[in-house]
Amino acid sequence: MKTDEHTTGLRRFLARLTATEEELDAEELQRDSAKCGAQLAGQCRRGQVVSVSGRLRTVAYTPRTNLPTLEADLYDGSDVVTLVFLGRRSIAGIEPGRQLTARGRMAIRDDRKVIYNPYYELEAPR
Repeated sequence: MKTDEHTTGLRRFLARLTATEEELDAEELQRDSAKCGAQLAGQCRRGQVVSVSGRLRTVAYTPRTNLPTLEADLYDGSDVVTLVFLGRRSIAGIEPGRQLTARGRMAIRDDRKVIYNPYYELEAPR
């Protein structure tokens, strides 16, 4: 029994030594997501009311003919969810690199996961 635990620990240690920075960052984001009780974006399905937590990768204002839209890509280490704020040009604190938790109903648009007008909580800057 101890040999199996030792072998598993050694494998984990070696995997961390050879992992890329992106892989380590993804693992950390997934751990943080689990700590706050959020679901992993990779496991969320269309129609579910979800809570996802991660880091904003991009934030873009998309002018539309009749309705301005602010879109932010949230990455939690497993997948990306686009947060779409209808009728907004900007929102204080919604900026690339910011950690936040978003809640809402998962939708699919152009084969991408989307939450429209999510409830959100900004986390303190790190």
